[in-house]
Amino acid sequence: MRFLHAADLHIDSPLRGLDRYDGAPVERLRSATRRALEGLIDRALSEPVDFVVFAGDIYDGDWQDFHTGLFFREQMVRLDRAGIRAFITQGNHDAQGVIARQLILPPNVTVFSSRAAHTVAIDDLSVAIHGRSFPDRAVPEDLVPAYPSPIPGYFNIGVLHTSLGGSSRHDTYAPTDAATLAAKGYDYWALGHVHAREVVSESAPRIVFPGNLQGRHARETGPKGCELVIVLANRMETEFLALDAVRWHDLAVPLDHIEALDQISGAFCEALAPTLVGAADRLHAVRVTLTGVTPLAALEASQPGTLGAAVRAGAQDLGDIEVWIEQVRLNITPPGDRAQARRRDDAIGELIRLVDETNADEVALRALVQAQLGGVLDALPPEVADGDVPRLTEVEAMRQLLQDAEATVLARLATTGDGA
Repeated sequence: MRFLHAADLHIDSPLRGLDRYDGAPVERLRSATRRALEGLIDRALSEPVDFVVFAGDIYDGDWQDFHTGLFFREQMVRLDRAGIRAFITQGNHDAQGVIARQLILPPNVTVFSSRAAHTVAIDDLSVAIHGRSFPDRAVPEDLVPAYPSPIPGYFNIGVLHTSLGGSSRHDTYAPTDAATLAAKGYDYWALGHVHAREVVSESAPRIVFPGNLQGRHARETGPKGCELVIVLANRMETEFLALDAVRWHDLAVPLDHIEALDQISGAFCEALAPTLVGAADRLHAVRVTLTGVTPLAALEASQPGTLGAAVRAGAQDLGDIEVWIEQVRLNITPPGDRAQARRRDDAIGELIRLVDETNADEVALRALVQAQLGGVLDALPPEVADGDVPRLTEVEAMRQLLQDAEATVLARLATTGDGA
């Protein structure tokens, strides 16, 4: 017996703000969630598997029109024609109280009730699948105690959308813990909600978040896909299947000891190379952060955008591998002894002392950043503000802004030789 466990498809999730990136492969990025699901169905047919489990958040919220629902239905029809069943629990994004439009799904699809957990037994496979959908977006209680007891002699699978013990990156929904899941007596818990793949328990029972099927932005990095589970007699074998159509990377490129502009391309390609192994058949979206101490900081200060252009030129030299540079960030400083420069009796020394004093005084830091940037950030449109704009409530983000400003000013002073 074999099955696929997937979660958090977020089909047609709106990727806002892409239009502000010159040259962005907008259509490739926006269709990536669909291509990933098509890849999952292709794999289900080629294995073949006996059924597919979806642990919530198939959709990203209510549909703007029926196209999103019809696309998912079309993929379920492909499974139906091959005699493969699908089992769905709805999560916080696609709860019955969230999705207003309705489509009749093909007969191979079971959507678990939101009123109470129940069991579907597949007798010819000796499999029992237990699940419950969210009635609405907010589910603050632990649903697991009310799940049915396992069926003796069957392979028992629990399907649950949950934040488990909680995560700073995910809101709390249907919270529970590994001990409660294990006490239920099931063999496998197919979880959803957490977008990073996590094997909570290896065995007895195996508890898995497969992660989302397709990364949607630069904070959802690395391979994305689903779990293939094979049960042979009393042995379970599992494999992670990478199915993402677009793979996101957050890449740090050290520039220490890099002195010439033409070395940037090589440094970027060297840092990126390990992430491309075995994944040359998809689009790679890369956020690059240049780090370290380099004399090129002075060049960037005098000609902003120079280093970013050098990185993008490196991406063009990668041959048949498709790479889109989403953003180039700078965390570089010019060579020099900062502690010694701090003692200087000129503009450079005064600047460094002022930065250190402000960073040490949280109240002064907040006041400075709010006065200089508050109005600008408050006026940003939602599609920009919801991204990676620094938050004025986060002290470390404000300190980083001030350090970036110091590096820029010092580089310009070094270029002009104006330290008086």
